Amino acid sequence: MAARFRARAMAEISRHELASRQLKLLSEALDSGRLGPVRRLVNTLSPAEIGNLLESLPPAKRQIVWGLVDPEDDGEVLVHVGEEVSEGLLDAMDHDEIVAAVGDLDIDDLADLVEDLPDQVIEQLLRSMDRENRERLEQVLSYPEDTAGRLMNPDVVTVRGDVTVDVVLRYLRLRGEVPDHTDHLFVVSRRNQYLGRIAVTALLTQDPSTPINELMDDEQPAIPVDTFAEEVAQQFSDHDWISAPVIDENNILLGRITIDDVVDIIREQAEHQVLGAAGLNEEDDLFSPVHRAARRRSIWLGVNLVTAFLAASVIGQFSATLEKVVALAVLMPIVASMGGNAGLQTMTLTIRGLALGQLVGDSARALLIKEILVGLVNGLLWAVLVAGAAWLWFRDPRLSLVIGAAIAINLCVAATAGVLIPLTLRRMGIDPPLAGGVVLTTVTDVVGFFVFLGLGTLVLLS
Repeated sequence: MAARFRARAMAEISRHELASRQLKLLSEALDSGRLGPVRRLVNTLSPAEIGNLLESLPPAKRQIVWGLVDPEDDGEVLVHVGEEVSEGLLDAMDHDEIVAAVGDLDIDDLADLVEDLPDQVIEQLLRSMDRENRERLEQVLSYPEDTAGRLMNPDVVTVRGDVTVDVVLRYLRLRGEVPDHTDHLFVVSRRNQYLGRIAVTALLTQDPSTPINELMDDEQPAIPVDTFAEEVAQQFSDHDWISAPVIDENNILLGRITIDDVVDIIREQAEHQVLGAAGLNEEDDLFSPVHRAARRRSIWLGVNLVTAFLAASVIGQFSATLEKVVALAVLMPIVASMGGNAGLQTMTLTIRGLALGQLVGDSARALLIKEILVGLVNGLLWAVLVAGAAWLWFRDPRLSLVIGAAIAINLCVAATAGVLIPLTLRRMGIDPPLAGGVVLTTVTDVVGFFVFLGLGTLVLLS
């Protein structure tokens, strides 16, 4: 396991190093005005790599490179950039270019983009589509975002269970092509109800006269159309699926979800947790205009300021104590810092558990008890160490007792808050990564300062 983790980490480092070298070479070529090497470099990359490259460039250089991308790749590239970046790229295209770029996308990818397109472009795009694809797009758009219905592609290959392998193979040859990531064909009834699946490898290796019913795997569960995206990703992870069928409440096969869509979900979840902790959005452009970025961040800075005043008001209640015992002011940041870090560790673990669907019923209570015990053990350990350091520094045993007790209490409170805050926010319908950090910091600061200064007042000034 450790060797596999190290290999994966090294591969990730190598990928980032390669991307950095590509970005450096491209920037140097742009600065020199040599667009020929830029065009050759860009068009050796996959659409996903081009998308990552565009997000790494300031707006001026981004538009130059965008103009050099092969028009056949434009639609796929738009799928692989954030919403704010795609808006900027679309603004630089005329309506005919946009329709040509996105017209050949898979229905699920087109559904991700279509609502961000100008109304005139949407009308033009719908007119250019045949009736079947237009109805498929409308069907996908009718489902809420972040559900299986919105993720699925209605383009699926279905077969009947009462035919033979030979019939299916002749059907596939007549069809001429199959959708990407087709590892299984789905077996349906006359009413298009999902019955099971058959592996493409089985079709290639079994006797042509074998009935499909004898080869069909009817144990793979289908995904209900209203399943949330997080649960979809979890099911793919649990079952190692490449593709999975999507059904409605009547077991009618509606489409399928493929592994490439699930990888996007996992990446977005990871970005959301990292950026959400700072009050940012994964769709934000790295080089968004100053006024837009400042406006977004000012909201959370304002929330943080309010909580900071709350902590400051607690300190203000003990101003007389601080005037008499200056050492308390010197040691006070240690209490808040230790509590904040301990709480962040626990909250990160809890948010991960929520994302994976692991904290249900008794498991949440078990995690709370375990984290309180961890906080108690770490609290006692660090209380002794910090108290010892304070005694060596100030040679005051009472001061050592105060900070040791405050550390122990604040780490236990931080562990409790690290579990309860995300659970409470989720129950209230508030995104834990987005708001949890601000609430946690407030709790650990307020409790830490109150306990430390309160004990200091009782012990040192009594």
